[in-house]
Amino acid sequence: MTRILIIVLAVCAFWASQTHANSQDSSQAVARGPVTNLPIPRFVSMKAAEGNVRRGPGLTHRIDWIFRHPQMPLKITAEYGNWRRVQDRDGAGGWIHYSLLSGARTVIIEEDMLALRTTPAENAPVTARLELGVIARLGECNINWCRITADGYRGWAQKSTLWGVGTNEERE
Repeated sequence: MTRILIIVLAVCAFWASQTHANSQDSSQAVARGPVTNLPIPRFVSMKAAEGNVRRGPGLTHRIDWIFRHPQMPLKITAEYGNWRRVQDRDGAGGWIHYSLLSGARTVIIEEDMLALRTTPAENAPVTARLELGVIARLGECNINWCRITADGYRGWAQKSTLWGVGTNEERE
């Protein structure tokens, strides 16, 4: 009888430890889109010169506005069939057809006369300055800095001055 009780207790302890480990893993799990299985939220850019932004995922839904900035970064917050719910840097958004979006990454400069630096360091020489609202192509990122390119100028900018890249995102 004692032997059975010990086995039952051991099995219960093992099951409890596995349940606790799985609950920790799922709390740290990244949400995935039901259509693409890609992370949600994630950043993309406008591929088209303009795109209708609708109230819902389908052609029967009303058009609320039109995005007219090619390469503008957008955040995908949901997926439904061929439709993606997106937000711009101001939080405005709606549903847009996936064919109007690109996986090419861009960012918007959030600081006027942002200094681009030769290396990812505060004291590195400045290669150029970019105005507020400029759209730049996103390159490599470490935890605090990203390499960007805009109008032939390239350099490193602090991640906190860019919209279109995740706070903890790192890229090679």
